[in-house]
Amino acid sequence: MSKKITKEQVFDAIRKVIDPEVGFNLVEMGLIYDAIIDENNNVKVVMTLSTRGCPLHQLLMQWVKDAVSGIEGVGDVEVEIVWEPEWNISMAEEHVKKALGGA
Repeated sequence: MSKKITKEQVFDAIRKVIDPEVGFNLVEMGLIYDAIIDENNNVKVVMTLSTRGCPLHQLLMQWVKDAVSGIEGVGDVEVEIVWEPEWNISMAEEHVKKALGGA
């Protein structure tokens, strides 16, 4: 049996996904809320978007799915977009807040 995938591995993979509108990755922006990994290494990523009307909605979901699918030993990957809690700049890492004027 392949070794268990960790939440850290999933988040590291998603760090490669950059939001082209702001130039930061989805993890440092605070858009990735959780990664749920079952005993078969199937992964469900729970995330949000910075705006409901995000024109890159489908593209970002696909990029996240592709990034996580690239982890060795991963099973099925599902990406769920949630709107609660609603994202705001305070959820981002400090350097992102400063760059986007939210600090």
